Amino acid sequence: MTTHTEMEIASQPACWRRGAEMAATAALPRLGERVAVVGCGTSWFIAQAYAVLRERAGHGETDAFAASEAPIAVPASASPHTREAPLATPTSAGSHAAEAPLATPTSAGSQGAEAPPATPTSAGSPAAEAPLAVPTSAAPPSAGAAYGRAYDRVLALTRSGTTTEVLDLLRRLDGTPVTVVTADPRTPVMSLADEVVVLDFADERSVVQTRFATTQLALLRAHLGEDLGQAIADAERAIAEPVPEAFVAAEQFTFLGRGWTCGLAQEAALKMREASRSWTEAYPAMEYRHGPISIAGPGRVTWMLGTAPEGIAEDVRAAGGAFVGGNADPMAELVRVQRVAVARANALGLDPDQPLHLTRSVILSS
Repeated sequence: MTTHTEMEIASQPACWRRGAEMAATAALPRLGERVAVVGCGTSWFIAQAYAVLRERAGHGETDAFAASEAPIAVPASASPHTREAPLATPTSAGSHAAEAPLATPTSAGSQGAEAPPATPTSAGSPAAEAPLAVPTSAAPPSAGAAYGRAYDRVLALTRSGTTTEVLDLLRRLDGTPVTVVTADPRTPVMSLADEVVVLDFADERSVVQTRFATTQLALLRAHLGEDLGQAIADAERAIAEPVPEAFVAAEQFTFLGRGWTCGLAQEAALKMREASRSWTEAYPAMEYRHGPISIAGPGRVTWMLGTAPEGIAEDVRAAGGAFVGGNADPMAELVRVQRVAVARANALGLDPDQPLHLTRSVILSS
């Protein structure tokens, strides 16, 4: 029986086209703004990828945080649950409400290589892999004290629009413009945003996120001026190819990334854990030799999203492990991982639509 997850995975090329078409009018961060991108789980990993891409494209300093850990400045006078935002202006697939500057298009495979170099920040510079700095104070402010970093805009990524950590963060902000990308315009996040981009066509019935996550990133990449034609073609091939039996039977997977694909590597590992309860790990590729390679071996797979560093494939094979890499767009490579995760779930008799211990949104009691 075909699951919702499988159908949602197969629909991604069409969703990416629609997302890319929205980029010219979507209410997304403006050129030159200093931006904090926040989310939870999958959305946090997409935020990491976008933060690196935005800086490399020369659009401005960009940090990515888990919503629960974001050290964003909160005025001393602000108290939790007091933000009163104006009614958000939604941008959906059929609307043209926003004016956002676009960069000169580059190819989807260039990863912004021809863009002016960005000023290094904790979100990740062209020379860095791990894009997040450890905040000096991630705890809520003490009485009467201001804390954290100042931003021109907060971009919140949230499929459900109901995640507790995201809503709590946005309620604490006082005056910082907020843009939200969500799948559901009928949720509480709408009242906490100044501008909203609604990707309702990419919403999902499965608990496991696949097409909403990648459609967000397709929209954001297109807004930076990338041409996604090759990425879409690569994704169509990834969907048509059979899943290798060796991947279904493998004991363990490690996913590697560089630059913007470090976030995708984390997302690939999460998809395997969620859908099939697989043992997975993820690292920046150049960190792999600093310990993690010790678990490489027969029946274990090391999978690179993006261009692999010189010699790493040979090192994995010398340890007896299988190395997977290629020239496909990294988002399309993530589609391949999603399909492997579902195939492994099916082989184990698991339901990828309803993974164990998970719900569509994490809503915590106060």
